[in-house]
Amino acid sequence: MHDGIELERRGVPTAVICTDQFIASAKAQAAICGNPDYPFVVVPHPIGSLTPGELRERAKTAAPQVIDILTREA
Repeated sequence: MHDGIELERRGVPTAVICTDQFIASAKAQAAICGNPDYPFVVVPHPIGSLTPGELRERAKTAAPQVIDILTREA
């Protein structure tokens, strides 16, 4: 979350993706960084044990949200 917010401050469009187990941590980090409404994409936890095909399906599901965040009006 911190990296995404910092990159955005430097003018780099960024989409942060986190698993549902870390929503509270992501929101807390965004608030600490001074951007409590920073948008991020949530995918089901876990991702580390997924096969490449399963991970690809998660990415396909998340992609529209990522595109929405990257193309939103500032």
